[in-house]
Amino acid sequence: MTAGNTSEWKLDKAHSSVLWSGAYIGAAGLLTGRFNQFGMHDVVDAEMLNYTTAGQPLKDSSWAFYENDDSKTYFNGYVQINQSNTGEPARDAGCNITNLGTTAIVSGTQNLTVTNLAKIKTTKVTFEQSTGDYIVNLNLTWQGKLASPITKALVGKLKYIKKATIAGAAPYDVFGLQLTFQFNKADYGIVSTSIGDKIDIQCNMNFNNK
Repeated sequence: MTAGNTSEWKLDKAHSSVLWSGAYIGAAGLLTGRFNQFGMHDVVDAEMLNYTTAGQPLKDSSWAFYENDDSKTYFNGYVQINQSNTGEPARDAGCNITNLGTTAIVSGTQNLTVTNLAKIKTTKVTFEQSTGDYIVNLNLTWQGKLASPITKALVGKLKYIKKATIAGAAPYDVFGLQLTFQFNKADYGIVSTSIGDKIDIQCNMNFNNK
């Protein structure tokens, strides 16, 4: 996690994203959004706190990717639920807060408390020879509108964007990973008359060794 150490790969959060989409009931279009705050850290109970910081509250260090040894590959990640951003401020700070069972954003605070955190943890990553992608078994833990968090086992797909070198006065390497999966919002007590139960998630993660 040291800037300038080329033997360390870092999450490039500024050029990464976590996107969601779901069917708008009664219409042909999708409802879409993104999470402004997310990270790649295995957030344990003792770390589920409010942090007074504008930056990453925890190190993005809970992951490993081995192109040629999928048995060593794993990921942990999280999003802050109240940071869902649809591009409509009144909706994000209004019905989304209520319907998702969380609390409003507090300026200057990163909220990693139990009611505002959804976490994923991989249990197995398997290279798929026929496609060149990886099948990912993962657990999604979230409280939603329930009394306490629950964990559901899901299956997703991972694409690897191979390593490349960025030329310049101080060349550095980059690579990318794109994880997609789907979950049922009703499993987490989320009831809505405007969005379907099946929610698609796309995690676009870029890394560099600057």
